[in-house]
Amino acid sequence: MIDEALRVFKDLDSKDFRILTGIETGMKHFEWVPMEELNKYTRLPFEKLEYRLKKLVRNKLVVRITQPYEGFQIYFEGYDVLALNAFVKRKSISAIGDEVGVGKESVIYEAILPPELSIGEPVPVVIKFHREGRTSFKQIKRVREHLGEREHFSWIYASRLAAQREYDIMTTLYPEVSIPKPFDHNRHAIVMELAKGSLLSKTKLIDPEWYLDEILKQVKITYSLGIIHADLSEYNIFASEDGVQLIDWPQYVTPEHPHADEILERDVSNVLNHFFRKYGVKRELDETIREIKSQTGKSAEDIKENTESRVERGTVEEWELEEALEEGFETERFETESFEAEEFEAEEFEAEEFEAKEFESDETEAEDRKVQSLKKTASEKRTSDKE
Repeated sequence: MIDEALRVFKDLDSKDFRILTGIETGMKHFEWVPMEELNKYTRLPFEKLEYRLKKLVRNKLVVRITQPYEGFQIYFEGYDVLALNAFVKRKSISAIGDEVGVGKESVIYEAILPPELSIGEPVPVVIKFHREGRTSFKQIKRVREHLGEREHFSWIYASRLAAQREYDIMTTLYPEVSIPKPFDHNRHAIVMELAKGSLLSKTKLIDPEWYLDEILKQVKITYSLGIIHADLSEYNIFASEDGVQLIDWPQYVTPEHPHADEILERDVSNVLNHFFRKYGVKRELDETIREIKSQTGKSAEDIKENTESRVERGTVEEWELEEALEEGFETERFETESFEAEEFEAEEFEAEEFEAKEFESDETEAEDRKVQSLKKTASEKRTSDKE
């Protein structure tokens, strides 16, 4: 777990980070990175390199084999410290607190974003560490578009691609779509705004119809921007007195995807089924889908204006956790004062960036190119609005 990474972080120096980066880079070409390759990359004498590798193995950041040759792989914890070091250097975080969420393929920690001005207040944020290798690789490949058809891939690159993909789409959608604000990304981790409220699955809504309208409004805006969430359910929606926020975006697809209609229908069906099962609120699936698709080409502002159904907002009450826990997902609301933050100092070390595009499928590359185009258009629109 990341606790191991936090425990040893302060004891690592630039040479340790360079060794970890050497293993990370070598795993693009080797299942187990040979000692000779690490020696070329780090330019450390064999004796010093071996000594430091033993320390990294002992601290559970690296794993070693000796047959049929001596080779090394990086653990999740080793990848965690590389991402943390980058965030601290870039002043994206100054401290990290407790674990606040665990999913099948991610773990989330509370953290602190330093204020832009010295007189400002620190900003509470979360760091989402992708853990694509937590479950079976075959399972992952069946449901993860960004992995394509490749037979061999490393979990660190699977996690990195998922994080890159999620960060890219979040920066494209924010702030038109109600999602947590993304602040930074490195390797398999994303620093983002704390989601407001609590998970829909763990919340009892006083005014469920208002919240259902709010969720569908966000789905409409998202679709109008050429994006389908592809993993939407009560476990990926936060509800608060201010409205809703949609989270977990790495599986998104565009309407050009060959199964886009089925995926959109599944997303909407998950939401409608939840509200019918829990509150008895019924909406027709086909009619709802037609309404969502009819918003294509409309601006986010037009959709917001046309879907304002009520003036008075609903409120939220905390509810039982058993329903969500049975589904294998835990999360708690983040309390700003609930942890003693551990402060970090980053080593002055520039890590070589892995080129994620080498591992993406043609279909996903096409979708990601569209996202980059959407991002450019959104940026130009924001600049025009400001003027």
